Amino acid sequence: MTQNNPVDLSVSFEGIDALTAALRAEEDGKLLRRDLARGMRDALKPAAEQAKSGIMSMTATTTTAPALRSAIAKKIRPEVKLGGRWTGARVKSRKIAGIRGFANAPKRTQRAGGWRTQTFGRGAWRVQHGKVQWFDRAMSPNSAAYRQAVADAMEAMARRIADRAR
Repeated sequence: MTQNNPVDLSVSFEGIDALTAALRAEEDGKLLRRDLARGMRDALKPAAEQAKSGIMSMTATTTTAPALRSAIAKKIRPEVKLGGRWTGARVKSRKIAGIRGFANAPKRTQRAGGWRTQTFGRGAWRVQHGKVQWFDRAMSPNSAAYRQAVADAMEAMARRIADRAR
């Protein structure tokens, strides 16, 4: 970073764009960006584990294979993007393709209204209910701690860049 282009390296969730721009200006910005993303993902791993335990605590009404709850749990990951249209860190559950033709299972299983499914072998439709807000409620008690952990990872990278500039 050059001295004639000062960059505000104070860390806030709005400051992630400034931090990303500072990373691009560095000679080894790719390495620094990768380290920042790794630190932010590591900060969110406990949140992802809590979300996984949230879906696994949903009661199973059948023992039909493949298991729906474990398939959903496998798709829960911390995600960090440092550029493009969206910049930030979050825990995300992706769609699950090929599990009983129920790609939107992570989204549908937490709805209060449930989801429609066919009764096996009869063709009649019924409404099945999952666990309401299993994803959000699993992480909500510690959400401030996760925000702080991500902010700490950003602060550490900002200090690392500032120390290089001195």
